[in-house]
Amino acid sequence: MSEEDQNGQGPRSRAARTGTRRRRDLLVTHLRSGGANISALAAAFSVSPSTIRRDLAALAHDGRVMRTYGGAVEPGHGREPTVQAKERTHWAEKDVIAATAAQMAGRGDVVLLDAGTTAGQVAWHLRQRDGITVVTNGMSALLALADATGVEVILLGGRLRRPNEAFLGPEAERALRRFRPDLAFLGADGLEPGLGLNCPTLEQASLKELMAATAREAWVVADHSKLTAEPFRFWAVMPPATGIITDPGCPPDMPGRFSERGWKTLIAQPGAG
Repeated sequence: MSEEDQNGQGPRSRAARTGTRRRRDLLVTHLRSGGANISALAAAFSVSPSTIRRDLAALAHDGRVMRTYGGAVEPGHGREPTVQAKERTHWAEKDVIAATAAQMAGRGDVVLLDAGTTAGQVAWHLRQRDGITVVTNGMSALLALADATGVEVILLGGRLRRPNEAFLGPEAERALRRFRPDLAFLGADGLEPGLGLNCPTLEQASLKELMAATAREAWVVADHSKLTAEPFRFWAVMPPATGIITDPGCPPDMPGRFSERGWKTLIAQPGAG
């Protein structure tokens, strides 16, 4: 074996990585026809059960499959969409919400922006501000503010997670603990007043909880389709008096349901930003 192969950089290593990626892509396709257990998948792909377990763990981490006892299934309605797909959904409502959120920030404020399309739109509405600092773990906010010369931008470190383009992990949490933001705007895949924010992974739930706890004032920016949605299995618990900014499509009984649990609710109105 060559020195390159021993160091994991040679042709054999590259071929192995390509084979792994292809097998994992085929695994996702295979699971679309229904769930399967570890033994059946190992036989179907002529690999060991331990290899399949590693494949499924990696795919579940990326939101491409959902693990079950002894196997996995294609996530169906709980499958996490890409940022590009989310940008095409409820865009007008998200823009109204973002404009209202951005109006809360004043000169000298430190604003914490979560990853996600609505938080990214908040960043867009902050582009023309002067004298504010934005701390974020989201690629959407970073790109929106990259050339906004009046806004100081601080990116939390960590691992870039796809498909939601968020920087996560202990590095991000360690960096966040150094700040005391005036405002935090958090995204969510779903909200439930008794549970908090629905999240695809425990890692995201942990960071959202820390964001809300660190900020002087925390608001969830979420269009009406997210209210009481529960596409995933993990929850970020919010502190008392967390606020929600949503759009006029919010069901009439929803503000009352959230206020009963101590939440604040703000209905953003078109043109109000």
